[in-house]
Amino acid sequence: MLMPWLLSGLGLVILLFAGDALVKGAVNLSLRLGVPALIVSLTIVAFGTSAPELLISVKAILDGVPGLALGNVVGSNTANILMVLGIPALLATMHTSECSTRKTYNQMIAASLLFIALAFRGVFDWISGLILLSGLAYMLYDAFGDAKDHRRACRSGEVEEEEEPEGADPDMAGWQIALFLILGLIGLPLGASLLVDNATLIAQTYGVSDTVIGLTLVAVGTSLPELATTVMAALRRQADVALGNVIGSNMFNLLAIIGIASLVGPISVDEAFFRIDLWVMLGASLLLIPFVYLGRDITRLWGVALSALYGLYLLIILI
Repeated sequence: MLMPWLLSGLGLVILLFAGDALVKGAVNLSLRLGVPALIVSLTIVAFGTSAPELLISVKAILDGVPGLALGNVVGSNTANILMVLGIPALLATMHTSECSTRKTYNQMIAASLLFIALAFRGVFDWISGLILLSGLAYMLYDAFGDAKDHRRACRSGEVEEEEEPEGADPDMAGWQIALFLILGLIGLPLGASLLVDNATLIAQTYGVSDTVIGLTLVAVGTSLPELATTVMAALRRQADVALGNVIGSNMFNLLAIIGIASLVGPISVDEAFFRIDLWVMLGASLLLIPFVYLGRDITRLWGVALSALYGLYLLIILI
């Protein structure tokens, strides 16, 4: 029985490395083609870091375990706030009072409410998928508008030029870019297959539903890239990166991942989601109000509280 756990871990490791390779390759290819760095950050990097969740969700639907797909997204959004912001805050206070994230935070709350409203239909089908992807299109259109305004301000000298996105290397050779893209495109489906197949086997062996596996094992695993990014941002005192990383990831999970996955096949919504999981996800999102609107920093005390809440949530699910 040890083998499925080892293979699940191997699948997760492959997913993390493949996702990182895909982002590096896509970023450097786009910059070589002359696409502005900020737009690359808002689109390709965001999609690239969500690729593991997308591949897992699509694979789960094709394998007939849609609960794992939905549990992965809902669980990841909860983990992104409580765990991904909680653990780094234990290491260093994040000065979120200096951030300006109200607009994107409002969009995240709107996406969460839209997602919950569609869940009450009982299934995420192609209609739900088109609605979610329409929300994604609006978000990207708005982001492109902000990017253009920012670039214009940079050229006029009103603000400083933005930093290169994570993974950018102006000296990267063409063959290296191609290698990163190939490794990412091969590794993502391989890792997703290993993780989904063996997580499903574990669930069946222990009598645990695929929904619970998605909310716990898979959700925590696919939140590790966000956790690593946020830990480094906290240590470097880049609170805007940490908070923006979480908000952006949650929006893409709700709008892009389920939006695309529901076009592959219908995702039925288990009644268990309405008892606790959807409301925990929304409640966790609302916990960001003091940091976004009231100028509070995420101190170590907040880190303890957020991490403890996530531990309690996992305990309730598993019991």
